[in-house]
Amino acid sequence: MASHHHRLHFSQLLFISSFLFFGLYVCFLASPVAAQCKNPPVIFNFGDSNSDTGGLFAGLGFPVDLPNGRTFFGRSTGRLSDGRLLIDFLCQSLNASLLSPYLDSLSGSKFNNGANFAVVGSSTLPKYVPFSLNIQVMQFLHFKARTLELVTAGSGNFIDDEGFRNALYMTDIGQNDLADSFSKNLTYIEVIKRIPSVISEIKNAVKLLQKKDLDTYGCISSYNAAARLFNEALLHLCQKMRSELKDATIVHVDIFSIKYDLIANSTKYGFSNPLMACCGFSGPPYNYNIQVTCGHRGCPVCAEGSKSISWDGIHYTEAANAIIASKVLSMAYSTPRTPFDFFCRS
Repeated sequence: MASHHHRLHFSQLLFISSFLFFGLYVCFLASPVAAQCKNPPVIFNFGDSNSDTGGLFAGLGFPVDLPNGRTFFGRSTGRLSDGRLLIDFLCQSLNASLLSPYLDSLSGSKFNNGANFAVVGSSTLPKYVPFSLNIQVMQFLHFKARTLELVTAGSGNFIDDEGFRNALYMTDIGQNDLADSFSKNLTYIEVIKRIPSVISEIKNAVKLLQKKDLDTYGCISSYNAAARLFNEALLHLCQKMRSELKDATIVHVDIFSIKYDLIANSTKYGFSNPLMACCGFSGPPYNYNIQVTCGHRGCPVCAEGSKSISWDGIHYTEAANAIIASKVLSMAYSTPRTPFDFFCRS
């Protein structure tokens, strides 16, 4: 079986070669293994027609009629098979319910056991088209953020943070990337030159699924650690330049600490959802999508910017900038403490 099973600190990832499905299928029929799960298993699947359990049918209304589904279900369920798919047998091996398509609003599922984001025809490239791998991952990130909101609000029995951390994440994609390349009459050499790009997209998807090293306030710790080191180096540079440029007044202002304080103590300053962009697209936790930025058609904006710190996911609102300015003018973050109007006092 050409598969890889990686254990990361946040979850499990299972990569399965699309081209060995039927061999693995026979193995499962011949040698069933009793599940040893101590906790109810949670599975999230991303992929194409090999693992689509009804996403195309639910998302686009594309007809997938009988005889599809006749063997096991007795009706069409959107699966491109006469019955169950590999993903179905894997779920049943864990005594878990079959995965409902994320796009199926009528399935009646609360997705307690996970969700299936796979859709017929999906590939890794091109990106940002329904339902490429990165679109499926974006759907998952929205699903996760909204689910955790409901858990926090006590709105029902949904997957909690621990459930997401311990879930199995399966990626079954790549077949259409190769098939599409050959259908365009590319040579064998041209097709294999595209493989690194496909692998790179799978790598990017895994990195997006991975839980980043977030601090207490939802900020990425490694990024901020780098910012602190940068500010320390800048402070030392200012100190050195003062001795070299004795006729100049050189002041270092720690903007990082000002802005971090604004995020960490957002409620004190009257802000809610400090990481959410006022003008942005994609919803919690950041409401930021690099493909649909503020000012572009279809990008919504909040009613009151005065209640937001982030304007567009990168820049700050006027309300936030006003507080930042007051902190700068206070001289509390300046080394040496120098009034801002020092240059025009005489």
